[in-house]
Amino acid sequence: MQKIRKGDNVVVLAGKDKGRTGEVLRVMPKDDKALVRGVNMIVRHQRQSQTQEGGLIRKEAPIHLSNIAVADPKDGKTPTRVGFEVRDGKKVRVAKRSGEVING
Repeated sequence: MQKIRKGDNVVVLAGKDKGRTGEVLRVMPKDDKALVRGVNMIVRHQRQSQTQEGGLIRKEAPIHLSNIAVADPKDGKTPTRVGFEVRDGKKVRVAKRSGEVING
């Protein structure tokens, strides 16, 4: 079971976007990276083709999992560590800071 999953709200802990929050779009467990909406934006130059027009394209670049933390579901801003508990016979992710269950 992964600690960070697609759809989680996360806080950036390090790098140029430190302190910003966003939703996880994709997790790449083999590379230990994730794509976070609106975080770690890069600019790519796109040549014009029949289907796509040219110009500058802004998109998210992967960010290392060690540089993001799940946002506490209680207030949605402060980073928290993730633990696992068995509640009602199911293994769930729990925020260590507030003790609340993380959705998903």
